[in-house]
Amino acid sequence: MINNRVISIILGGGQGSRLYPLTDQRSKPAVPIAGKYRLVDIPISNCINSDIKRMYVLTQFNSASLNQHIKNTYHFSFFSSAFVDVLAAEQTQKSKDWYQGTADAVRQSMHHLLRHDFEYVLVLSGDQLYQMDFNEMIEAHEESGAEITVATQPVNAKEATSFGILKTDENSFISSFTEKPNSEQLQGWESPVSEDMEKEGRHYLASMGIYVFNKDLLIDIMNEPTKVDFGKEIIPDAIEKHKTLGYQFEGYWTDIGNIDSFFEANIGLTDNIPKFNLYDNMQRIYTHARILPTTKMSGLCEKTVVAEGCIIHAAKIERSVIGIRSRIGKESTIINCYMMGADYYESLEDVEKHHIDTWMGVGERCFLKNVIIDKNCRIGDDVRINGGKHLADTETEEYVIKDGIVVIKKGAVIPRGTVIN
Repeated sequence: MINNRVISIILGGGQGSRLYPLTDQRSKPAVPIAGKYRLVDIPISNCINSDIKRMYVLTQFNSASLNQHIKNTYHFSFFSSAFVDVLAAEQTQKSKDWYQGTADAVRQSMHHLLRHDFEYVLVLSGDQLYQMDFNEMIEAHEESGAEITVATQPVNAKEATSFGILKTDENSFISSFTEKPNSEQLQGWESPVSEDMEKEGRHYLASMGIYVFNKDLLIDIMNEPTKVDFGKEIIPDAIEKHKTLGYQFEGYWTDIGNIDSFFEANIGLTDNIPKFNLYDNMQRIYTHARILPTTKMSGLCEKTVVAEGCIIHAAKIERSVIGIRSRIGKESTIINCYMMGADYYESLEDVEKHHIDTWMGVGERCFLKNVIIDKNCRIGDDVRINGGKHLADTETEEYVIKDGIVVIKKGAVIPRGTVIN
């Protein structure tokens, strides 16, 4: 069985500044996605669905909520060797520094890995949205005799300028690498792709940041402390010295690198046939099992994903994702929004006791468009927020505007009658 010979490392990333303010109080893998999940649930679920059940999650910023989520979610049999453990940056006798990059994070965590028996290390990113059978990738790695395998995604010329591009031969072995080439530099970087990809003009192979390493080779590489990043240093250097396979993946995959890509990935779930399929019996996405009531709704709802435990009286909700325990008041309109919901219910007694003027959730007669509402926010009655490219990037104590998307900070209070237009 392949899965008994594999350990997975999920890279939590750095400070997550491009996803700020969503990463202000939590690590990037802990950011809520799709109304009820966390980003880290995606790679963990892909591993579980591939029957790979020994996982380390590496992080160093704001890891408390991530620790709590994983501790409360991923429980395996007492008689099983399965685990999901968070490894935050720690000072040891050998290293007193924070993680300096993706490879350095693995290097500083190797003493934990080497306590286990394994042949392959599967290195994953904690901020991507995709569904993938890792067994197929590892089988291709074994059959080819490769020492390293890099998952690749065929992309077109326009997309290629945003990625590290790999060039492969007719046997799918990688011969060269270039980081984010401009359109003029792309000539000659085409690789053999499937007929379907050729028809779509996707002739270039982008690195997905997903790797398989042979154990012995990874140990050798980790003994070179000058190289701290997989994508920029380890992989380009390894291509020249070691047999490196490119494994093409043609399914849906997106990198959640910034607010814009995060927003589009969530709103894309409202499509009639979303590219990311939450309804696949064979590729389930796992998360913390909550005991919540059914959602209660009134008003017009179109192309909207609604999680459990919501109380909604809105006049209209259109192309939006509504997270767990969300409350939306009467005559409110929500368009193109991601509302993350709440961590707990607020009782009438709580409101009266603390003299709270605004309930947690969205009040009455509000209009919200192109907005991300983080957890536990209070948006008062008659608030109007019309996000879009006409708004300049800005930051206040309560919200941030990035690329026209208005992000309400976690726990923020937007007073009744506020207009952001």
